[in-house]
Amino acid sequence: MSDSPAGRLQALFEGHRLTPTQRRIAHSMVRRAGDVPFLSSVELAELAGVSQPSVTRFAVALGFDGYPALRKHLRENAPAPPRRPPASTSTSRPSSPRSRTSGTSPDSSPTPRPSSGPGGLAGSRTLPVLGLRAASSQARGFAYFAAKVHPDVRLLDEGGSMLTDRVDAAVRAGATALLCFALPRHPKEVVEALEYARAAGLTVVTVAESAFAPVAAHSDLLIPAAVGTGLAFDTACAPMLLGRVLLEAMADELPDAQARLEEFDTKAAARGLFVE
Repeated sequence: MSDSPAGRLQALFEGHRLTPTQRRIAHSMVRRAGDVPFLSSVELAELAGVSQPSVTRFAVALGFDGYPALRKHLRENAPAPPRRPPASTSTSRPSSPRSRTSGTSPDSSPTPRPSSGPGGLAGSRTLPVLGLRAASSQARGFAYFAAKVHPDVRLLDEGGSMLTDRVDAAVRAGATALLCFALPRHPKEVVEALEYARAAGLTVVTVAESAFAPVAAHSDLLIPAAVGTGLAFDTACAPMLLGRVLLEAMADELPDAQARLEEFDTKAAARGLFVE
């Protein structure tokens, strides 16, 4: 609802093109909408897992002079904070916005994170990403964003005799897992490449349209994502979305992922890389 704290925050963010770091801050604010007007920039940075300067840049991106101006705006439009019980009637210490991590309220529950990345993608020192023909755009999109948080992502989007050479090169560079996007109709080369990758010792994680796809028998982990068949050509919205979810899980597992994103944002701003 637009009258709720979360709804007012979402309305504030609408119309602004935010960087991945800034979207992370925005998501954290929405999750803790009731507490945000009373957090310092340092507390918000800790909540979102970003640096304090990133919070300042986020406030400026929203059109404010800095975080104090943003917080003032939020306080002026926020309902009164809940009253705390008097100290004499309670022996428990009131929880602070920073430390509260339990309860049934969406605002107070921590965001669950996977204990390990799917198929060990984050732990693979070199990460080859395979996608041929119809799946090449899915693989390319994943590889583009993954390279912002992973130190060595290698896109494999061309078949031919060089494909196995590139798999070998990834293994020599330290690859332990391979991510494959496989969409119908499935090229024979994809099946052969997955078979070769597993023989080379790689854990194969595949995003395909169903568990009965031809690539299933050559995958250690197959994640189904249905494709649309109502048009002349299949639509692959679900595989693309699943790729973004895998990216999020992988980024959560990489210890320096957020620092890499912030470094990229800083350099992109200095270079004037994007038109605002």
